[in-house]
Amino acid sequence: MVSVTTLLRTLALWLAAGACALAAPPVFAPVTPGRALVFPADYGAHPDYRTEWWYATGWLKTPDGKPLGFQVTFFRSRTETDPANPSAFAPKQLIIGHAALSDPALGHLVHDQKSARAGFGLAYANTGTTDVKLDDWSMRREADGRYRVVVRSGDLAFTLRLSPTQPVLLQGAAGYSQKGAQAGHASYYYSEPHLAVDGEVQRGGRKQAVTGTAWLDHEWSSQVLDASATGWDWTGVNLDDGGALMAFRIRARDGSTLWAHATWRDGAGHVTQYGADAVRFTPQRTWTSARTNATYPVALQLETGATRWRLEPLQPDQELDSRRSTGAVYWEGAVAVQRDGQPAGRGYLELTGYVAAMKL
Repeated sequence: MVSVTTLLRTLALWLAAGACALAAPPVFAPVTPGRALVFPADYGAHPDYRTEWWYATGWLKTPDGKPLGFQVTFFRSRTETDPANPSAFAPKQLIIGHAALSDPALGHLVHDQKSARAGFGLAYANTGTTDVKLDDWSMRREADGRYRVVVRSGDLAFTLRLSPTQPVLLQGAAGYSQKGAQAGHASYYYSEPHLAVDGEVQRGGRKQAVTGTAWLDHEWSSQVLDASATGWDWTGVNLDDGGALMAFRIRARDGSTLWAHATWRDGAGHVTQYGADAVRFTPQRTWTSARTNATYPVALQLETGATRWRLEPLQPDQELDSRRSTGAVYWEGAVAVQRDGQPAGRGYLELTGYVAAMKL
């Protein structure tokens, strides 16, 4: 029989270990201007930073020509657990996954989410190149630059190959993307537009071959948003002429713009960066969710300098509820894009902070 003294000693050791774990929160790596992105290393994870995501969106086409939108995002989140904690069960890093399919025949998203602490070979985000796994979901960059994306869930499954056709597009100042007036509110950020897609999608037990075009974003940071920010509007567009357009604005609680930026690479490869005073988002039409009562500006006019872009949704209801993983509800949808009134491309629009303020 274990003595009372032994039990008290054991309890004291456990309490001391817990106190040590709480006493030394990690110092998150800062995002600073002037750091050059280096590939292939920066395709991989950056575990010293608080938040990171690999985010792929795109338009697919079925054999009968019907359009579908898809979105897959893997998040890596560094927690405040003491990095010196030796326990293999300590949740030092969290891996979260979101996946969604937008099908006008259904009129709403089919989506799923997962989350787990990193460890035991079941969930991880490796350094060196893109290699993220969450149970039977994964995104991996192969040696030839192609990405293999696998998602399996009850209502939705797909296996897609995303093949680069263009160089990486560095956002902001050579990959340093400022998100507010303070230099620390920033991320390291690059995109891979015009990824050629092939693979298969399964819904309701039925498999379909698909082809299409995708956009991939990779961002990592430790402090993105100002305390007064509530969310953001973002779009990434594959243009028909081979160009690419990314634009975002950070919104205050009253709906005004705290910060904005846009990057436009034209079909010849020339890149133009637009500062906050040259980027404007103007709602053209809203949609209100019967599930959350949130009202989203699902059709937008975007101005980058003197150029006007019109964003129209593939379908109004593209709301994604991720309260079981990241805690957020947001609108994430496929959009068709016009430039100065003429068809110009297709992309995705993300609208966050319309249900509750975003917390990363």
